[in-house]
Amino acid sequence: MKATYIDYKATGSFSPTVVSYLENDIALQPFYSFRPDLDGFRQLLQHKKNIGKRSILTSVLNAQYEKLPVKEVSNLTRINLDLLNRENTFTVTTGHQLNIFTGPLYFIFKIVTAINLARDLKAEFPDKNFVPVYWMASEDHDFAEINHTQIAGKKIAWNEEVSGATGRISTKGIRQALNQYKGVLGIENHAEELAKLVETAYIKYENLADATRYLVNALFGQFGLVIIDADEAALKQELAPIIQQDIIQQNSFKNISETNKKLQDIGVHIQVNPREINFFYLLKEVRERIIFEDNRYKVLNTEIAFSEEELKAEITAHPERFSPNVVMRPLYQEIILPNIAYIGGGAEVVYWLELKANFDFYGVDFPILILRNSGLMVSKRAAEKTEKMGLGLTDFFQDTATLKTNWIKANSKNQLQLKQEWLELSHVFDRMKTQNSKIDPTLGPSTEAIKKRLEHAVFNLEKKLIKAEKRNYETRLNQIDQIKSELFPGGSLQERNENFGLFYVKLGSKLTEQLVEQFKPLDFKFTILTD
Repeated sequence: MKATYIDYKATGSFSPTVVSYLENDIALQPFYSFRPDLDGFRQLLQHKKNIGKRSILTSVLNAQYEKLPVKEVSNLTRINLDLLNRENTFTVTTGHQLNIFTGPLYFIFKIVTAINLARDLKAEFPDKNFVPVYWMASEDHDFAEINHTQIAGKKIAWNEEVSGATGRISTKGIRQALNQYKGVLGIENHAEELAKLVETAYIKYENLADATRYLVNALFGQFGLVIIDADEAALKQELAPIIQQDIIQQNSFKNISETNKKLQDIGVHIQVNPREINFFYLLKEVRERIIFEDNRYKVLNTEIAFSEEELKAEITAHPERFSPNVVMRPLYQEIILPNIAYIGGGAEVVYWLELKANFDFYGVDFPILILRNSGLMVSKRAAEKTEKMGLGLTDFFQDTATLKTNWIKANSKNQLQLKQEWLELSHVFDRMKTQNSKIDPTLGPSTEAIKKRLEHAVFNLEKKLIKAEKRNYETRLNQIDQIKSELFPGGSLQERNENFGLFYVKLGSKLTEQLVEQFKPLDFKFTILTD
């Protein structure tokens, strides 16, 4: 694939805060640690302290990898698992929900960014090791966000009543969605290969976390990716002191609320708001908020309640029953991993900016925030159509109406723009205004008002001319609609809607290899990939 790189700002699809972060806006500097560049990593590595016990981390990871067939865990992944025991090894982490069939393309892009950044850091700091990590959001409970995917314009949904943490959900009911997905893949090229992967993932493995681990490992194991499921008692034990302190003292609520006020003062749109208690209570099919009411710690929608002493005892005995919410999960991640970078989408980068004060409070290093690579994958057919119409792929980042109008203006053989005509009329009115004012000063404003009305009428006429010409070019403009729909399904970036499936059918494992080759994590450019 051929790669073209453009500024994120030029796409019009990223928030002003993300653009400001990439441009090193001084107003945002208090809300993160080091810049997302090699010099920033050099500074972080000089004082990075690891809180978690590597022996516990690697023991948990090795146990989780035993759930995969031995032959399907790559040598590079096994090497990386061993390297995590060394003090000079650090992780580069991205995280995401357990979307069925991996969800939208950006799930894939996140992991590729982590893999590439780990490689880039190793090249820059050869005396250290860097392991790419995918953190499975297995404790998330919003099934409605992950139970579907979009492929070739078709929504594939797993419709089932479930509760509790999504990683623990049984895959028994997914057969219908699985068959629909495989049906869309078809039978050509690498369709059978991918169909076999998803069939094995969702049928052989009993819950969504294990199924996702199998599928992601099959796609990225060759690059040494390490996959972690933090829904583990041994890992939660390391968080236990903070669980207790934060629930009772409500520190995260105070710290993050104060930060959010400061961010709002500089015009940042807040992504998440903390609660007084930022932990859920987690049982087999239960993940419910903990609230403090009537001097008791209560679990919503249950009869479970604790006194303060009972709560402390429960945390000590069963830390695995306490699940961090969106504002505490990052802290948990940074406690158990020797992590130096977190890779996220635009909204994630902004919500991490809300968290630094809480990290500082608990004495945990804040990782460097990396905006994941974003991209647009363009078929050869769409690229050829675009070229034949005299358009560039970057033109399609405009809204459709503007794109069509500009194309008509550039390609019509008729005179459609009336700027020159209006300029001539404007000069006439200026002379009239001067002459009329000599006769009666009050006629100057009257002449100006008439000029304004005529200007409005002239440019209304121009719009009508363009509209009429669009009817003459209806077939060509329909082609613009078709290309726009392919590149921006649902009216937004392709990566936010389309699943990777049909791209894999076409390219097989070369898909991930091409992405790894073309994405450049620290350049911070939007990547257009063309067949």
